[in-house]
Amino acid sequence: MFTAERVADKKDWIKGETGDWEVIIGLEVHAQVASKSKLFSSSSTAYGSEPNSQVSLVDAGMPGMLPVVNEFCVEQAVKTGLGLNAKINLFSRFDRKNYFYVDLPQGYQISQFEFPVVGEGEIDILPIDADGNVGDEVAVGIERLHLEQDAGKSVHDLSPDETYVDLNRCGVALMEIVSKPDMRSPEEASAYVEKLRGIVRALGTCDGDMEKGNLRADVNVSVRKPGGELGTRCEIKNVNSMRFIRQAINYEARRHIEIIEAGGTIDQETRLFDSIKGETRTMRSKEDAHDYRYFPDPDLLPLKLEQSFVDRIKSELPEMPDARKARFMTEYGLPEYDARILTADATKADFYEAVAKGRDAKIASNWTMVELFGALNKADLELEESPVSADMLGGLLDRIADDTISGKIAKQVFERMFNGEGSADEIIEAQGLKQVTDMGAIETMVQMVIDDNPDQAAAAKENPKLIGFFVGQVMKASQGKANPQAVNKVLREKLGL
Repeated sequence: MFTAERVADKKDWIKGETGDWEVIIGLEVHAQVASKSKLFSSSSTAYGSEPNSQVSLVDAGMPGMLPVVNEFCVEQAVKTGLGLNAKINLFSRFDRKNYFYVDLPQGYQISQFEFPVVGEGEIDILPIDADGNVGDEVAVGIERLHLEQDAGKSVHDLSPDETYVDLNRCGVALMEIVSKPDMRSPEEASAYVEKLRGIVRALGTCDGDMEKGNLRADVNVSVRKPGGELGTRCEIKNVNSMRFIRQAINYEARRHIEIIEAGGTIDQETRLFDSIKGETRTMRSKEDAHDYRYFPDPDLLPLKLEQSFVDRIKSELPEMPDARKARFMTEYGLPEYDARILTADATKADFYEAVAKGRDAKIASNWTMVELFGALNKADLELEESPVSADMLGGLLDRIADDTISGKIAKQVFERMFNGEGSADEIIEAQGLKQVTDMGAIETMVQMVIDDNPDQAAAAKENPKLIGFFVGQVMKASQGKANPQAVNKVLREKLGL
């Protein structure tokens, strides 16, 4: 039985005509198991293949075809459960969930109902609002994780009169991670999904690609007066981005409030989110468990795991995001913000560590987060697609550290690197960008600037801030190649500051 004892912070209350309301949110996240074959057949799970090219007789629901459990998928589910600090059930069972879809040829889905492979767990999240403000840590309970097979795909936009069916996805292994209704704002919900994605990516159990549908969420929303009785919930199916999750919750909560305050009642139903209109719409009335006529699958024996099997998986777990974040703060001396951003995703964390190895950790963090991530966002590229590798970025930082180039010139070099013009050393050499560090040459340039500006030179003794003018003139004369520290040193000596 779900309960929702926690009351939302007042800043998250929603104002209605009759007073304040709070939204109660629970999520069912479907994470596609990172496996080369399906849950009950040997068919490939490769993305982007020709329609209906990866379908076995089992996937197609042919009479007499028997499913065989993919042990690797079970292992991935157990690993994920351990990453969620959840109980691993040594006994679990597959059940048939009966319903009709044209892309579900068996006429039922093999899932786990009464005895899931993973039981209760908990993860901590940090909600972040639209202005980047970090809220208080929230503990979100995990109700269960169970394995089930995915359905196929119905395609409605190839013909005005026909629906096309692609069964490639049919039978692909999914982990359904069911939260408790512990979230009280859209920001908490998206932070929860972000945290889950970071965990499964760190574990390697799901690639977390929401655009491909490999991680998607069913969002359960209800409203109540703060601390009051739980309201009737509606489920919003298959939401596949953090932004859409927040938009769907905002719209649905306000829809509930408007209906209730007008004297109406909320129908328990399943809805779809229209990302173009920014609103939800009815899909079907919400089924309860008895509507699916669950019963144990007669073709599959119960799963009975040995504790040694679980212990082995636990001993091989990689470093988890929270532990890595703590290590980044202690080992590299990073502030909480940097460590949180860099460890939210295993790929980002690995990239940063490669850049930071043997270098100034904070400078490595700044260049990774500000310059590289900023350029990738602007180009709409993922980190895996970056034209600048960790070794290349590290090489650029080495040239800053040994005074070959200044930080200002380094940004120009980085832009050329990002555009595919080569490594930092190649660009510096080809463009003649080496920093002038010869003190004799710098002194000559400084003296020339002083001689050209005698009035400012005389006034500098009374107004030391004028040194900035002279630094700018020297840098201009050197085309930005003079070492700024050396320029400052020589100027102070010659101006008597």
